[in-house]
Amino acid sequence: QVQLVESGGGLVQAGESLRLSCTTSGIDLDSYAIGWFRQAPGEEREGVSCIELSDYTTYYKDSSVKGRFTISGDKADRRVYLQMNNLKPEDAAKYYCAAIPALPGSMPTAQVSRAYFDSRRYTYWGQGTQVTVSS
Repeated sequence: QVQLVESGGGLVQAGESLRLSCTTSGIDLDSYAIGWFRQAPGEEREGVSCIELSDYTTYYKDSSVKGRFTISGDKADRRVYLQMNNLKPEDAAKYYCAAIPALPGSMPTAQVSRAYFDSRRYTYWGQGTQVTVSS
């Protein structure tokens, strides 16, 4: 049985940091990539970052998070992390980790990136962890 469990959310002030963890079980981490998504009330779920644990290739959705957020993983511990620095009120959302079959390396990078941020392609999801940022 595949399980993804997020932890590490909380209430912080703008400018502070949080590290989210996604603990996985029942899944081959060499065959799947793990992505982080977030969803604020009334908004669509959006991709944040993704990592292929076979070779630790990372992807970031856009410049709004790149440079502030860092995704990493530890296959031995079966965990994926999202380090979030300099948090802003607009980062407040429920954060989810999810698993997607890893895409072949022969695909163009731009195509892979688009696919990894399409939530419809993901097979397994965690329950989410809430991040609240006060201004």
